Amino acid sequence: MAHVSEDEVMHSGDETTTASNMSKKEQEKIEKAERKVQRENQRELIRQQKENFENDSAKMEKEKLVDTSNRISYLLGQTELFKHFIDLKKAKDPEFAKLLKERGTEQKEKEKGPKGSRQGRKTEKEEDQELLNDEENENDDSSFVFTESPAYVKNGTLRDYQIQGLNWMISLYKNGINGILADEMGLGKTLQTISFLGYLKHIQGVHGPHLVIVPKSTLHNWKSEFNKWLPDANVFLLHAHKEERGEMIQSRLLTQDFDVCLTSYDICLLEKTHLKKFAWQYIVIDEAHRIKNENSQLSQIIRAFNSKNRLLITGTPLQNNLHELWALLNFLLPDVFSSSEDFDSWFENQGGDQDKVVQQLHKVLRPFLLRRIKSDVEKSLLPKKEVNLYVGLTPMQRQWYQRILEKDIDAVNGAAGSKREGKTRLLNIVMQLRKCCNHPYLFDGAEPGPPYTTEQHIIDNAGKMVVLDKLLKRMKEQGSRVLLFSQMSRVLDILEDYCVFRGYEYCRIDGQTNHEDRVTAIDEYNKPDSSKFIFLLTTRAGGLGINLVTADIVILYDSDWNPQVDLQAQDRAHRIGQKKQVYVFRFVTENGIEEKVLERAAQKLRLDQLVIQQGRMAQQQKAANKDELLTMIQHGAADVFKGASDNFAYDPDIEQILRRGEEKTSELNQKYSNVGIEDLAKFTNAEGSAYDWQGEDWSNKRKADGSLLWITPAKRERKANYAVDDYYRDALRVAPKQPSVKAPRPPKALNINDFQFYPERLSELQEKEILYYRKSINYRALKPVGNEAANMTEEELEEHQQHEQALIDTSEQLTEDEIAEKERLLEEGFENWSKRDFIAFYKACEKFGRNSLTDIANDIEGKTLAEVKAYSKVFWKRYTEIADHERIIAAIEKGESKLQKQSDIQDQLRSVIQRHRQPLQQLKITYNQTKTKNFTEEEDRFLIVTLERLGYGTDDVYDRIRDEIRKSPMFRFDWFLKSRTTLELSRRCAYLIKCLIADDKTEEPIKASKKEDTPLKKVKGGSSAKGSPAASLKASPATSRKGSPAVSGKSSPAPKSSTSTSNSRSTRRR
Repeated sequence: MAHVSEDEVMHSGDETTTASNMSKKEQEKIEKAERKVQRENQRELIRQQKENFENDSAKMEKEKLVDTSNRISYLLGQTELFKHFIDLKKAKDPEFAKLLKERGTEQKEKEKGPKGSRQGRKTEKEEDQELLNDEENENDDSSFVFTESPAYVKNGTLRDYQIQGLNWMISLYKNGINGILADEMGLGKTLQTISFLGYLKHIQGVHGPHLVIVPKSTLHNWKSEFNKWLPDANVFLLHAHKEERGEMIQSRLLTQDFDVCLTSYDICLLEKTHLKKFAWQYIVIDEAHRIKNENSQLSQIIRAFNSKNRLLITGTPLQNNLHELWALLNFLLPDVFSSSEDFDSWFENQGGDQDKVVQQLHKVLRPFLLRRIKSDVEKSLLPKKEVNLYVGLTPMQRQWYQRILEKDIDAVNGAAGSKREGKTRLLNIVMQLRKCCNHPYLFDGAEPGPPYTTEQHIIDNAGKMVVLDKLLKRMKEQGSRVLLFSQMSRVLDILEDYCVFRGYEYCRIDGQTNHEDRVTAIDEYNKPDSSKFIFLLTTRAGGLGINLVTADIVILYDSDWNPQVDLQAQDRAHRIGQKKQVYVFRFVTENGIEEKVLERAAQKLRLDQLVIQQGRMAQQQKAANKDELLTMIQHGAADVFKGASDNFAYDPDIEQILRRGEEKTSELNQKYSNVGIEDLAKFTNAEGSAYDWQGEDWSNKRKADGSLLWITPAKRERKANYAVDDYYRDALRVAPKQPSVKAPRPPKALNINDFQFYPERLSELQEKEILYYRKSINYRALKPVGNEAANMTEEELEEHQQHEQALIDTSEQLTEDEIAEKERLLEEGFENWSKRDFIAFYKACEKFGRNSLTDIANDIEGKTLAEVKAYSKVFWKRYTEIADHERIIAAIEKGESKLQKQSDIQDQLRSVIQRHRQPLQQLKITYNQTKTKNFTEEEDRFLIVTLERLGYGTDDVYDRIRDEIRKSPMFRFDWFLKSRTTLELSRRCAYLIKCLIADDKTEEPIKASKKEDTPLKKVKGGSSAKGSPAASLKASPATSRKGSPAVSGKSSPAPKSSTSTSNSRSTRRR
């Protein structure tokens, strides 16, 4: 064994110690680096979370702005109490005042007209515009209602009153309004709330985040209810000890890994810092009496949370406590009832009568509050019975119906031009026909007069009025009371005259009725032993707060495009509290457009039932397309022109009408009751084509003969005083034109068009083939007729005939080589280019220029860039082969010249603007003598700079300039500029361009003359001597009179102050 010295052992120990120390230092270094990475990751995570919260908040603020606007517009029409507090808020908050001004809510308030008076009635033009808007927005889902328990609610179904509660919450959501669900204990408020959150998730695609705050004792019950009724909801239960809660907040809350955050009041107070970071879609508070004290800590913290909507749940009724009601109003409408001092001041102005104030506040809360008690819902509500009553057209209606169709017969027959233009024309025809079905007096000039009398002719001239008169007489005798709905307020004007004529007492509500009159009318109709027999309403005037269960008959004088609106109208009478059987009678004009509108409504209702009611995502239904509108218009139109069914019965048997209506209604319901989505598609395809008639597709025949009319208008006869054509025909002995007879061609002969650029050899082979075909069928050549023979003598005609016949007789069949050659030549032309493609090509060349092939290809439907390049190359080599090529080339060159001019102007604008570092402040404009005085130089500079930036001559450039003006903070209060139309802006820009170009042309000679001339003499103040052109060009807008021409040799007038200029402009604009 080797001897190891003591020194070696000590040396070895030192090395081990050093290595150990090195290892520890490296380990510490690694750990320090890892901790640094962890801290950086943590900081990055916090930064991302903060950024996400800020983005969510910004997005919600925009949504809340829209909701606030809609809410204010709605509230201003409810009661003067809202207007009082909105005016106070507006006086203190400039941003709030700006919002009201931009949205025009104040104008809407001013435009309210008196109801029921001749002076307040709408004109035909005003109502036509409203009806067109309704037709174009027929699929607005703001009036959607559930008719059965939604499929996304599992393990049970909602009862009828719970479905009504769900629909009520949906209507609040659509109107941007917060609410209080105050049903009596035991009626399923929890289930209704959960089903509503399910509606947001499954139908609206709003997955949250939602915050549900409940008492600690019911926390786990809520969780189990969510698991039972809405198991696919991601519910996060925030309730635990401090340590465990911190982990939950980091892993679930701040990462937003939830749809619904369910927590208690106590945790809400403890974790308010984290909960304040969120932009909550909905805050739901159970046992909401906890926040009725606005000074409580919980109430103040929840008010500080950022949320789009709020829903309160309470089982206790509202108490007659002034401060409790104020606290609820402050929570529901914080943007209106924001100041308790204003409220106290208003209360003192009411004379301190608390009972009176409480009554008014209850009326205010009524639209936001839903309360049912068990005694209401225990009574079974009988299902309503709906019957469609089919009526005919009177002779006067038939006459107007025919006039409407004949006025735009091209559109009726599907020849309405472009797709967009055609649909607009068809929508207008649909609206006019529906007016005719309601009453011909809706057209100006139809009612006999003046003087205008309220007599039997109001009834006799409309088929619906004849049936309505019989029906109301029967309903009056049996003691029923009637709700009478129509889409059109002008129909209500006629019905109002009818009620006066028959002596029926009535109430009326339409879109122009203010809140006080609305409440008075409803109370007067619903009071015990009321003498009011009829309630006249526009279909869309129903909504929040209207309960008319004292009526048991609902008559829909006409149908809305959206069937959900009609359902809501029916529910004014068919709802909890109704003790009678409700009958719904819908008037439908038979063999007219209304039958098709009704069928479309039935299809949409079934589709709603199959899609939305089953809990699937809401789909955007398409409005009626062009073919569907044509189908509606053409339904029964031929009978109108033929005069069929002209024997209208003025004394119909009401029993027979009711019996027939029940049969047809049953058939219609049975037709759609069991169909699926695929079957609905078949219905649409089967009925959607406007050209399927009598089992034959007429679309191809229309293409073959563009003059074929599907519906032939009535024969128009004119009294002939003298026959000018016959006189001159006899006097000049002009023979009538003879139709030209075309020589036969082979069945599969190719039509060779000049724009397809086939080789000339192909035409020779084609002609040879045609001649041999005529020889094979023993065809004999004929003498030319028509224009071809106009200038030929008889000898020339015979000679031409003999020559043609000789060509036929000597023709030979194509050889195999010639056939092969023909097939090869066919591939060298542009066989797949149609006349439409050719026109699109040269129009695109005219629009973009011949060398902009990419733009041309994008403009031609169905052609690739490679195809366009190949065609363009041949076109510009052989365009002289095309008939009328001079006109086509001239049009292209004219378009290119226009493009070049636009490019030159753009270059000049860029050149002028690039001379200034800050053109919006430094650009000077020398106006000519005709300069108008409305625009300021600041406005003109903005127009020029924006026009150059967006591009002179680009599409919709002046629309975009108008948008830029409205977005620019420079013109926030410049209502003159913001109200200019695109036409006015384009004219102003054209004028400014002319001024700038003229100034630019004179600038170079001026600069040259300054170099050649001797230095100018200075006058007092350092300005150049008068007479210098540069003096006028360099006049600053601050020292020169705006709009004055830059004329040398004349002294400028003294400048006006900014105050006087502003005052003069405002005076001019007024």
